[in-house]
Amino acid sequence: MMRITETVKHLIIINVLLWLTTVILGMKANIDLNNILALHFPENESFGFWQPITSMFMHSVASPAHLLFNMIGLWMFGSALEERWGKIKFLSFYMITGVGAGLVHTLVNYYGVYSNIGVLVEAGFNQTEILSVLKEGKYIISWESLLTPSQFTQLMSSFNSHAVGASGALYGVLVAFGMLYPNMELMMMFIPIPIKAKYFIPGLLVIDFIGGITGGLSLFGGGNIAHFAHLGGALFGFLLMLYFNKTQFNKNRWN
Repeated sequence: MMRITETVKHLIIINVLLWLTTVILGMKANIDLNNILALHFPENESFGFWQPITSMFMHSVASPAHLLFNMIGLWMFGSALEERWGKIKFLSFYMITGVGAGLVHTLVNYYGVYSNIGVLVEAGFNQTEILSVLKEGKYIISWESLLTPSQFTQLMSSFNSHAVGASGALYGVLVAFGMLYPNMELMMMFIPIPIKAKYFIPGLLVIDFIGGITGGLSLFGGGNIAHFAHLGGALFGFLLMLYFNKTQFNKNRWN
């Protein structure tokens, strides 16, 4: 069994403690930490500038499996990277890919919200009034006839929902692992066939891309998944790996 490295251990502890704190505060004090720490749409009144970072350490209270699978993935793949890179380089990589995942998720949501607001503006609604209504968590009934069901759902969910989880950073870790150990054979519990990392990880990205378009599932979560956050983390992970390789950063420079 692969040993857990120091930074990965601390990251797992932080994630688990925040999940437990969220559960306890919700049950005992009716306080939802997700309103404060999860990543909200920038024009939602619950948005805070700290959320692109804090949301990386939050997980859905309703889905303990979300936390479990992310932490198993972080232990399996993150420990291998930390052993190779050292703690500072690994933690820098992890944080950058996590924030990058949130950035891509937000940009995709921004496009979705404003493309649908554009439809409503063309129909005669005022953009300022639309945003004001959305900020109240409401909508005007006539919007349903102007937007398709998928457009209406996208507008309301993108503006009012929040994103949580280490999955974006984990996808960056997965991409780095695949580039460093392309021939390492991986076998997940529900896919009992060894598959080389250079095939397995791109396969996950394809599944998430399809899920992002169709609203389907992902390996590291059930329904209601921020697929483009996963893909954003993978993209930033890939770009960072190219940067590392190009500049030939050595271990001493990061420790």
